[in-house]
Amino acid sequence: MDNRFKTYLNTHIHPAPLAVFRIGFGVMMLLSIVRFWRNGWIETLYVLPKFHFSYYGFSWIKPIGDYTYLIFALCGISAFLIAIGLKYRLAIIMFFLSFTYIELMDKTAYLNHYYFISVLSFLMIFLPANAYFSVDNLIKKKTYTSIPKWTVDSIKLLVGIVYIYAGLAKINSDWLFKAMPLKIWLPSKYDLPFIGNSLMQQDWFHYAMSWSGMIYDLIIPFLLITKRTRLFAFGLVVFFHVFTRVLFPIGMFPYIMILTALIFFDTDFHLRIINVFKKALRPLNVDFTALKSEVYHYRRKNLVLPIMTLFFVFQITFPFRYLLYPGELFWTEEGFRFSWRVMLMEKMGNTTFKIVDAETGQGFLVDNSDFLTSFQEKQMSFQPDFILEYAHYLGDHFKSQGHKNIQVFAESYVALNGRLSQPYIDTNTDLYKEKESFRHKNWILPFHDEIKGF
Repeated sequence: MDNRFKTYLNTHIHPAPLAVFRIGFGVMMLLSIVRFWRNGWIETLYVLPKFHFSYYGFSWIKPIGDYTYLIFALCGISAFLIAIGLKYRLAIIMFFLSFTYIELMDKTAYLNHYYFISVLSFLMIFLPANAYFSVDNLIKKKTYTSIPKWTVDSIKLLVGIVYIYAGLAKINSDWLFKAMPLKIWLPSKYDLPFIGNSLMQQDWFHYAMSWSGMIYDLIIPFLLITKRTRLFAFGLVVFFHVFTRVLFPIGMFPYIMILTALIFFDTDFHLRIINVFKKALRPLNVDFTALKSEVYHYRRKNLVLPIMTLFFVFQITFPFRYLLYPGELFWTEEGFRFSWRVMLMEKMGNTTFKIVDAETGQGFLVDNSDFLTSFQEKQMSFQPDFILEYAHYLGDHFKSQGHKNIQVFAESYVALNGRLSQPYIDTNTDLYKEKESFRHKNWILPFHDEIKGF
């Protein structure tokens, strides 16, 4: 191993940045769970639907009726324990498992920042985020004055990957040279004060937003990592994410990204934040000064470092899996998810299904609203893996009702980024015979256009 790399692995820093990050992460996740519960989305997305779309290989993960609320409760309790640093290792493992279970229960609710939270919480399992300013310190009557520098840098690296890959994904002809889909979305914001009827309706502004979004994603990690530009960069982070929050209903994502940007600041900045927390705790007579100070060392360093290496190799390579598939990525969506492609397309579809008796040729059309919620039907209508899974559900359903020799055919039309709708699924393909796999779905009809870029 290179001596410089060995030196880096043995370099220690103060644990304050990781402590502040832990507190912020726990509080943010707790608020997210409370918000999800309060808005009734647990019932709407997980309890009421008759059918749930699953991820390939994870069909065994399903909502458990009213007991689904217990999973959310466990997730919220775990987030609270993370924030205060009580039984941290157990809490972060339980949070990762419960949150990821929630994410995997129904593919319809997929969002990039949900995936980011799962990935980040997995990473945090291996980080000593409770080494400083935690209840665990008070229980063990000791605190740590330094931790390996790479533990903080690993979060910076993950955040950098998210931004840079999001920026690379925006280097495509639709985004840069057609201002799509912003040219569709922004004019609908006419009700915004001052800018709704002016800037939001201007072509030049749509292009400016597209290009600035791409440039922002590509350069912001480097501006944050550089001390001279860090404060300016953080101002950009706050402005960019608050502005996008005003424009689009993207939930907690902007606040999560603002929080993660704090990890780039120096130790002194985080110590000042912790001093504010300490002052707030004075009425509780919490004394951290009497704790024994130690240097943090990993007990299983030879196990942790290979796991971290594999983790980041996966994060760097997995988003490029789309290169293994033919056809236009935005059209087929094979390799689209889990690749930090954020709000890159406006895609609408209309898909109807016909159940046919293979022997008689007789059949009937399916009313999708009998089986799916409106949100599920919308997502299903333009995503091929959804269409295939739903076709199998329909086939199994009508087979259980006594129908024989079942075939399931789909007629689908999809519009992408303002183009006229095109036929999407081969109407001669019996989807009930097709099996889900990682192979290319050759029953997706060709895209009659070209989108150049990454």
